[in-house]
Amino acid sequence: MKVVDFDSNDASLRGHNPRFVSQLTRNTFALVLAGGRGSRLHQLTDWRCKPAVPFGGKFRIIDFTLSNCVNSGVRRVGVATQYKSQSLIRHVQLGWSFLDGRLGEFIEIMPAQQQVDESQWYRGTADAVFQNLREIRHANPEYVLILSGDHIYRMDYGRILAAHVERGADLTVACIEVPVPQACGFGVISVDEERRVRGFIEKPAKPKHMPGKPGKVLASMGIYVFNAKFLYEQLQRDALDPNSSHDFGKDVIPHCVKNFQTYAQNFVESRVGDLDKPAYWRDVGTLDAFWEANMDLIHVTPQLNLYDNSWPIWTWQPQSPPAKFVFDNNDRRGAALDSMVSGGCIVSGAIVRRTMLFSDVHVHSHALIEDSIVLPNVVIGRNCVLSKCIIDKGCALPDGLTIGRDPQLDKERFHVTAQGVTLVTRSMLGQDPSVTGMIARP
Repeated sequence: MKVVDFDSNDASLRGHNPRFVSQLTRNTFALVLAGGRGSRLHQLTDWRCKPAVPFGGKFRIIDFTLSNCVNSGVRRVGVATQYKSQSLIRHVQLGWSFLDGRLGEFIEIMPAQQQVDESQWYRGTADAVFQNLREIRHANPEYVLILSGDHIYRMDYGRILAAHVERGADLTVACIEVPVPQACGFGVISVDEERRVRGFIEKPAKPKHMPGKPGKVLASMGIYVFNAKFLYEQLQRDALDPNSSHDFGKDVIPHCVKNFQTYAQNFVESRVGDLDKPAYWRDVGTLDAFWEANMDLIHVTPQLNLYDNSWPIWTWQPQSPPAKFVFDNNDRRGAALDSMVSGGCIVSGAIVRRTMLFSDVHVHSHALIEDSIVLPNVVIGRNCVLSKCIIDKGCALPDGLTIGRDPQLDKERFHVTAQGVTLVTRSMLGQDPSVTGMIARP
């Protein structure tokens, strides 16, 4: 089987995304690690884990990884959960139960259950997989795909599986080129001419740049392809090691690099979408990164094209009526400009600019919203002014509230980031955070 180099200027490959939906993908089990809190998102993850955070107007972050699985033909998937997972579990049950178990297809929730050691929850990413080995073995796959549930990207996993098999690898690590200043947050890889991994350093303080590419390093995406039996052996070995932190990046991957056939697959060879644009992969792990990634989607030509039907992003969303804009008077006009507005929204005599409104948001008369992200089921009162905000789900903003114009005042009431993005949650407004239903207004 030949591996096609999709990092090519050949015009015949542009916009052409063949899929390796084959026996390889059918013989693969994917385990999505979705148990992390995402503490750098601050109060946005007080009541949900990072993979369950809404993104892109109607999706959750985990939808991108799960859509990659389904679109790639990998349809035996486990989702390992731990931190405040109820929102995520409900979303997966509602939106991802369409696979046919009669054909051996499923997306299954695997909550932390202290299955191996009754005194321990998941101690690390490798331990999370180790504690679910029984379920993985029950699926009897030839290959196991380890994925993170908290990144935004589109990738055909069939291509990395094909490269893994062709090279006779024990382990293949998906990687992406990132600027050196960002490398301290990644596992940094060095490879030889055959793309065999010769070095792996987790979050180095002073990473070395790639040969011939000053200012760039090759970073792990946290996506791994293992031969199934090889994975079982490595996890059992790691579980017995008293000095291990039971983490893939810190323990398992470095050991495999030193002792076994470990190869790297550049993301450009597996990505899908517009090949004329830079490869799109985002870790929206901070409030500023989350705000920037959502704001990019409202641009005329965003870096991530959600309107590409050849690789759809699947999700669950409420059965809401169409968005509505009412009043057209000179002093009271309902309008949204350079914005994305989801179903169920009502913009009543208010102006919305460069903003993303998630489902069932009600904006009342004379309000002005600019450069903001408003999550589902929010009510924005009359004469409110919002600028560069993230408004969490279920908030009810009282009439006349101004946010984003006075940073010092905002810091006394809300959370303001280094780049001036203001996060507003129900708790900050003195509202019960456990009640997130729509609050009726006249």
